[in-house]
Amino acid sequence: MLKKVLILVVLTSVVIGAWFVFDLNQYFSFYYIQSQQAAWQQALQDNPLTVALVFFAVYVLVTALSLPGAAVMTLAAGALFGVVYGTILVSFASTIGATLAFVIARYIARDWVQQRFAEQLKTINNGIEAEGGFYLFSLRLIPAFPFFLINIVMALTPIKVWHFYWISQIGMLAGTVVYVNAGTQLSQLESMQGILSLELILSFVALGLLPLAAKKIISSIRARRTA
Repeated sequence: MLKKVLILVVLTSVVIGAWFVFDLNQYFSFYYIQSQQAAWQQALQDNPLTVALVFFAVYVLVTALSLPGAAVMTLAAGALFGVVYGTILVSFASTIGATLAFVIARYIARDWVQQRFAEQLKTINNGIEAEGGFYLFSLRLIPAFPFFLINIVMALTPIKVWHFYWISQIGMLAGTVVYVNAGTQLSQLESMQGILSLELILSFVALGLLPLAAKKIISSIRARRTA
């Protein structure tokens, strides 16, 4: 087990190091993606399957290693593949990548972090125990919580990998559709900030709190019936 963990740490460190050493982040900036849209659309027309597979693989890698660029790639998916196919690609690629990030974090740091920050993580662990999948589902719906941070934090909780996967798949779908749809107008967007309005963010927050509120109401009704 220790050998596997060390190999995983080394491979992850090498890839992340290469990302920053070779400044690969420049190829995932909003303006670079926007400037290359015509070239990629031509490539997609010439080799649709290859472009789709490469896009999918890169998206999984970026999200699995918590590298910057997922949001911009989601816009690119809308520009290249349209709302339907773009949403399908991003939904599965982001969930698979998030689950890999979850597994990596759990392999590398779970036991140590749980011991070192037991008190700080107590609230999160209690939330998972009390609310189960509703807790993760709510976090996935609220844009205020960073995508990569949820992956890492959840890896430190008792939640099962399969539960993390399918709850994330459903929970991230609404945000995915919003970004992919915005990507269909990529050439007209001036910046990333033009995508999410305050009203839309508040709507996501309300949507994220809804499952927890519903569970509380159902639990309260059941408690009254058994009282």
